[in-house]
Amino acid sequence: MTDTSTPSVEETTAATAESTGTEETKKSESVASDSDLFRQSEIAADYVEGLLDILDYDGDIDELVSAGRPMVEVVGGRLQPLVGQRGATLEALQELTRLAIFRATGSPSRLLLDIGGYRATRRKELTAVARNAVEKVKEHGDAVRLEPMSAFERKCVHDVVNAIAGVESESEGVEPNRRIVVRPAE
Repeated sequence: MTDTSTPSVEETTAATAESTGTEETKKSESVASDSDLFRQSEIAADYVEGLLDILDYDGDIDELVSAGRPMVEVVGGRLQPLVGQRGATLEALQELTRLAIFRATGSPSRLLLDIGGYRATRRKELTAVARNAVEKVKEHGDAVRLEPMSAFERKCVHDVVNAIAGVESESEGVEPNRRIVVRPAE
């Protein structure tokens, strides 16, 4: 009678090989994933460069992957019209660029497009807005409703509020009038 509770040498070797193969597959998938993200940023950069040529705008284009998402940054003078009022044109260009990526790859993209450093500047402004709202909530104990914001802007505010104890935030409403409410934590 054979003891089935202890695996044989062959079974152990096979299990180890299978496990190693799975780990190597996961590693190659993450490498492929990074290369896929960089490929998305390259497609986006080509698309944006084409738009700049058509519009006769000059700008340097950087393509990168940051925090697990493809990014394209356009830097140069005279780019404000591509940002638009409160970033509305930038958001539209980002969606068009995401569609260009989808058309080329068949996969949706989480591309983040920045023009003229608008997003970094706006992130600083939103940090101040979020901290101000938190101060009001802590001082008065009442919920504070912020103005409607884009998804990018709401994420910036949520990140700031979630890092502060005693308050919480949630989004309410429907696009384009979706806004954040900051309230005392329950």
